[in-house]
Amino acid sequence: MKFKLDENFGNRTQKLFRDAGYDVETVLSEKLGGCEDRKIFEVCCNEQRCLVTFDLDFSSPIRFSPDLCDGIIIIRLPRNPSLETLEHLIKQTLTALKEIPFNSDLWIVEFGRIRIHQRENQ
Repeated sequence: MKFKLDENFGNRTQKLFRDAGYDVETVLSEKLGGCEDRKIFEVCCNEQRCLVTFDLDFSSPIRFSPDLCDGIIIIRLPRNPSLETLEHLIKQTLTALKEIPFNSDLWIVEFGRIRIHQRENQ
């Protein structure tokens, strides 16, 4: 599985994905920082990468269908998060990816739970 980390994620998160065995690129490493959401989504679709982001705009499957790329994972941080909180949420996500089938889904990852958007045809 291939991932694209949105611009708010740094090297630490990229390393966690790589250490878990995933192919991961970042928006910043591809000089896409500051691009509109639609452009980021199109790049993910073209590269067949799952987008990992904090941006709730991507939570609308009507605007950004996770089927067109390899899925969307939205990390929901609490107010005033620490690096430890972010790392916990990323590790929670990586553990879930090994335990729960992921097929171009939309996941909303919150502390202690993952909400998975149900497609209408399921």
